[in-house]
Amino acid sequence: MTMHEVEENPLDVYLRADRMPHIWCSGCGLGIVTGAFIRAIQKSKVDPKLVSVVAGIGCTGRIPGYLNFDTFHTTHGRAIPFAIGLKIAKPELHVFVISGDGDLFAIGGNHIIHAARRNVNITVICVNNFNYGMTGGQVGPTTPEDARTTTTPYGNIEPAFNLPYVMASAGAVYVARWTTLQPRKILDSILEAMQKDGFSFIEIISPCPTAYGRRNAQRDAMETMKFYQYKTKVKNGADPKEGDISLTGEILTGKFVDIQKTTYMDRVKMLIDKANKKGA
Repeated sequence: MTMHEVEENPLDVYLRADRMPHIWCSGCGLGIVTGAFIRAIQKSKVDPKLVSVVAGIGCTGRIPGYLNFDTFHTTHGRAIPFAIGLKIAKPELHVFVISGDGDLFAIGGNHIIHAARRNVNITVICVNNFNYGMTGGQVGPTTPEDARTTTTPYGNIEPAFNLPYVMASAGAVYVARWTTLQPRKILDSILEAMQKDGFSFIEIISPCPTAYGRRNAQRDAMETMKFYQYKTKVKNGADPKEGDISLTGEILTGKFVDIQKTTYMDRVKMLIDKANKKGA
């Protein structure tokens, strides 16, 4: 191999090289999330033409732009209804939503709750960095109490959403949470979620040293990863109520929910059959 030749990586086919370099900050965890996702697709052996990825606005919302699948960058908070429409129109597709905590649980909060309640056959991957990173580090619905952000310089006074508990309560059939220090767990969870009939949800806790970490005693990604190493506890099958995250406390990870229920698509088919019989 000469100096100017670059060895091809088998994962390159899943990326749009012409979009590189990416826009993410040094130490951001979104590269790990992207790597785990494309490795999961490769391992699943699903035809890439049958994979669609939808996102809203934000740092995480830029992931689909780097993926060599059918991808869609929607308006803020509207990734879920777009994905639902896509799945209903093309049931053969594996439809993923990959977006951030602010996009999915603040602006898009109403949509994700009702998608879980209806048990729509999509997989949602929520990357949680505890703030609105792209717009400057404002407080968000997952910002832990007492955490400092640009809009809470003396500490956040609001309680944070416990995302696994919200999703389990709303009706999701698969709920898991990992950190970016657990990429193999993330990969395995994506593979499991792809096999589920119904609404599956994976939360990935990810470092944001630029906007969030440096204001909360995690000046760089290494310090955040060490925090994950010492504070993360794996407990599969735990009650989602135990999943609250505090500023310095333990981070509970694992698979919280894995059940079967009638899906939205099943109900649509039953309704069509009922209407056809009545019409006949």
